[in-house]
Parts: sequence; structure tokens; C-alpha cells
Amino acid sequence: MISLKGKVVLITGGSRGIGAACVRLFAEAGARVGFTYRERHDAASVLAAEITKTHDAPFVYKMDSADPQEAPGFINAAVTFFGGVDIFVGSAGSWPPESTPLQDIPLEQWRSTMATNIDGLFYAARAAIPQLSDGGRLIFVSSTAGQRGEAGHADYASAKGAVISLVKSLAVELAPRNITVNAVAPGWVATDAVTQPFANGGLSRIEAEIPLRRVAQPRDIAGPVLFLASPLARHITGEILNVNGGSVRCG
Repeated sequence: MISLKGKVVLITGGSRGIGAACVRLFAEAGARVGFTYRERHDAASVLAAEITKTHDAPFVYKMDSADPQEAPGFINAAVTFFGGVDIFVGSAGSWPPESTPLQDIPLEQWRSTMATNIDGLFYAARAAIPQLSDGGRLIFVSSTAGQRGEAGHADYASAKGAVISLVKSLAVELAPRNITVNAVAPGWVATDAVTQPFANGGLSRIEAEIPLRRVAQPRDIAGPVLFLASPLARHITGEILNVNGGSVRCG
């Protein structure tokens, strides 16, 4: 098991899905964890209580990642609580489930998808970087959609593609401080965000198109995130780690 004992990790979007799996796994690895949630106070409270039973109590913060005014508040409050930060994981995001041709995507949806999936990472990273310890880690959650595009979801694919470009830009910017910057690119993951496409036999059809014949669980994504945060990945930066069961083979 990877040990991050003594390290402080901050995770956005940590109350559910991939973010919650990251909260659990980093706590298991001995890190002190802070995480944000936007609306699901009950889920965040249940997760915090679960972690506190066996690990240090997490720092929990209500934040809308799309609001540029809120990220500095989270980072500053977490640094005050912990005394510093070593690892930042940008997991907050959204995926509009309806397949919609570009010309039919409402402007409001386009703006909202961009605000949550790329603007929010920009706001949080900009606030976190000055506080991040030298030798620290930045890890973002992108998507296979950002690598290959996704018909009917041009807003989401564009935002996740921008995450990839942000990773590669920051990797060079932060290298003088020995801070590595990477992303994981999941394919399909079994979260509550994809109940609609999984319904009515959709899950079986999707799994049949994945070489490993299964959809990832959130912990399958959290494991690679933990690896990228660990000393084992100290010479990896500017990379997009694909976690998709072989459905998209980039690299």
C-alpha cells in the first residue's frame, strides 16, 4: 500500500463518485484530507463520519467550483486548518447526460459545462499553487472524451480537452518547484451521473465495447490518482493516465 502519511491533500468534488473514492483512498494511505461539496451536504457528512471512524477527521467545505470567488476561500481555510497543502486533486465536474448536437446545445448548458469542468479547475489551481509545498502534486480528472471527442457531448469533450492542455502547460510552469502536474482520463465509470445511459440494457451494450468487458468503479480511478500523488510517480509530469479498460488507447 502506498503511504502518504503526514501529507495534506485537498480534493474538489469529494462528496460522491470519483472524488469520494479519492477521499477514502487517500485517508487509507495516511494523508490528511480536505474536500469540497456543492449541494450534497448529507453525503459529505456521511463520508466525513466514515473517515473519522478510522482516520484523521477530514476538513469539509461547501463550495461551488464554478464561482471564481469561492476557491480562494476553500484553499485559505484548508491551509489554516492543516498548516499547509502538499497535493491538490481537481475532481469536481459535471456531464450533461442528454446527447445533443452542437447546434442544439443551449448556451446556458455550454457555459455551465465549461464553468464546472475547466473554469473551476483554473480557479482552484490558481488559488492552490501559491500554497502548494515544493515537490507537491497537482492531479486533475479529465476524460477519454477530452482525447477523442464525443459526438453529442461537444461541450463536455471540449472542457475535458482543455483540462489536458492545462496539465501540459502547468507541468512546465511548475517544474522549477519540483511540482508534478498530471491527469487521469477515465472512460465509463459507475457513478450516479450515468444512470440514464446505463438504463434499459445500456450498461451491457457499453461493456461489450470495452476490451476488459467492464465499466470502472470509482476506486479504479482513485488508485491511479493516488499513484500519481505518490513518490513512485516523482518523475512523471505533463501526462494523461488513461483508465478506461482499453477502450481508448492513447500514448
